[in-house]
Amino acid sequence: MEQFINHIGDFFLQLGYIGIFIMMFLEASFFPFPSEIAMIPAGFLVSQGKMSPFFALLAGTLGSLSGATFNYLLGKYAGRTFLEKFGKYIFLDSKKIDEMTELFKRKGALIVFFGRLIPVVRQYISFPPGVSNMNFFKFSLYTGLGSCLWVGFLEFLGYYYGHNQNAINGVILKFKFISLGILIVFGIFIIKKKLQKKSTT
Repeated sequence: MEQFINHIGDFFLQLGYIGIFIMMFLEASFFPFPSEIAMIPAGFLVSQGKMSPFFALLAGTLGSLSGATFNYLLGKYAGRTFLEKFGKYIFLDSKKIDEMTELFKRKGALIVFFGRLIPVVRQYISFPPGVSNMNFFKFSLYTGLGSCLWVGFLEFLGYYYGHNQNAINGVILKFKFISLGILIVFGIFIIKKKLQKKSTT
């Protein structure tokens, strides 16, 4: 865990806040790029005094808002027909479009806000407001607020980890041993069941 975050952290040190912006832009649009990979290491760097908490939050929020705006504009000017035709190339199919559209119809601006906090939904919820020609200022406001909360939460996780590395790594190590023990017991149980089944046939 620590090595992974340090590796990503070194990458961020090279790109700085621009790197955070780019990665969050990609994550908020239709690319399958997890925001955790961007913001948790950024929070870790904040804990080490290598980044400003405010500028890391700002870069992440602006990147997320920009990516969502890209999807909004794509939905607005390209339309649903375009999305259905070419969506398969950006991991978007008719079923996802229908699901996001239904959520938007039922919840409206609230889903634009809360959608920024829900994995998978985050990447596609900006299409329906664009197709429906939702007021851009309203869209930006709700998207920006939701994005700021999500980015801030992930940054805090990285920051918290940076100040509690030993304790967290110890918990992770214990969890690995517990998981391994459960798998071994489960494997023995399955083998025993199969042997009993063979002996009765």
